[in-house]
Amino acid sequence: MQKFIPSSTQLETQLDHAICYRALCAKDSRFDGEFFVGVSTTGIYCRPVCRVKTPRASSCTFYPNASVAEAAGFRPCLRCRPELAPYALQQNLAYAIWQRISAGALNSGGNMQKLAHTSGLSTRQLQRLMQSQFGVSPVELAQTTRLLFAKKLLQETNLPMTEVAYSAGFGSVRRFNALFLNRYHMAPGALRRNEKVHANSDVITLRLAYRAPFAWDAMLSYLAGRIIAGVEAIEHKEYVRSVNIEYGHARLQGWIKVAHLVKEQQLEVQVSNQLAPVLMALLARIRQQFDLDANPTIVASHLASDSLLAPQLKITPGLRVPGAFDRFELAIRAVLGQQISVAAATTLSGRLVRQFGTSITTPFTGVTHHFPEPEQLARISIELLSQIGLPKTRAATVLAVAQFVADGGLELPPGASLAQAVTQLKSVRGIGEWTAQYIALRALRFPDAFPAGDLGLQKAAAENNEMKISEAQLLNRANSWAPWRGYAALLLWQSLQGGLVPTIVNHGYP
Repeated sequence: MQKFIPSSTQLETQLDHAICYRALCAKDSRFDGEFFVGVSTTGIYCRPVCRVKTPRASSCTFYPNASVAEAAGFRPCLRCRPELAPYALQQNLAYAIWQRISAGALNSGGNMQKLAHTSGLSTRQLQRLMQSQFGVSPVELAQTTRLLFAKKLLQETNLPMTEVAYSAGFGSVRRFNALFLNRYHMAPGALRRNEKVHANSDVITLRLAYRAPFAWDAMLSYLAGRIIAGVEAIEHKEYVRSVNIEYGHARLQGWIKVAHLVKEQQLEVQVSNQLAPVLMALLARIRQQFDLDANPTIVASHLASDSLLAPQLKITPGLRVPGAFDRFELAIRAVLGQQISVAAATTLSGRLVRQFGTSITTPFTGVTHHFPEPEQLARISIELLSQIGLPKTRAATVLAVAQFVADGGLELPPGASLAQAVTQLKSVRGIGEWTAQYIALRALRFPDAFPAGDLGLQKAAAENNEMKISEAQLLNRANSWAPWRGYAALLLWQSLQGGLVPTIVNHGYP
């Protein structure tokens, strides 16, 4: 008899006990992070992919997120480790706020009033929204996020207990110890004694899970064609880069290395220890850059009905939309790529970094600089910037984007729409529809962003011996691909060279 496996859309609609239990029995990674199961006989909650013996259905209660499971009195499983689960994200205001909380918005220095204000809500409206969507308050969500992150650091690193507490967003070690003991019924040190961690004190090694499959080679191929030389590199099928990240009123500098662990269905992230205080925000950036919270099964099931996309989906299962570690870098890289080839834009970005970036020392031969800060770049004259090989009009756009970012132009409120983002980007002189859509897709992470003015996309979508189709024709064809038009764009770009990333894709005219 064929085993029934429910779809993720069914689970999103409501947590039906029978449907969730079937998914639990299947141990299917497609549902990882979509729900958690609390087992009454053990007091433990697990991911649906946990490899322990499946409990009886009568012992199981299903929860939409870890915070609700912990609020119900369950402790996280030490084997499947709920903190590794990819998020079950949707495109709405509540989930956008949840992302900010998960990245540390309510940690030391953050507060409810500030989060509510940036979300366009009152604190009461914020409380009501999160309670109705997730079943817990924003503070409870933040507490669970901190505890699970601390648990992750305890099990994967040899950071001192004080650094674990502060890296996880706790204001004091005493508060951390008390909450950990109260919630998990063990002292933090007891958890660490059961784990083997890396001995290298100069490097912090952490892991991030995803829903299989993951087209890692396609991801690296895309990034390799758009590398900002000196800032990032692909070495031995691993992604490495410099990091210059805000921390309070200062900045912390270091580096990261990201590798793919195929069997574990995880990415391994190595971080220089100087970045320990910003680990939570750092990992949130990496999750977005590598699109780790995507559910490729859902995306593929939607796009596979189109005859144009179906062949490439079979060639590249688990395709992700490559994001950006730094929004400003991506925005500048997009402007540099206007009306020229990808290779030419890569050359220009390397020149910009060598001329105006900050030199650093890292373990990687290809990582030698930090990208210039927006405020720094905005102060450069058009004449000086033009010397890297830019037309003065393009140089003026680069400086305008730098000032735009320095003024907070890329900091959209939670729940902002794609249309709002594109309109805001196009307010900058020199940024048109193509550039705005491209930045929205990769830097702002709108999965439905679609740069229809791109010549490569117009060529890839042509059928019946046509050389290319018009932008209007492409937009009309893309209507059925929503809300995953960004993934369709990646599939089309790849199809141009037999599944490989094309050399030239951005001959649009923003």
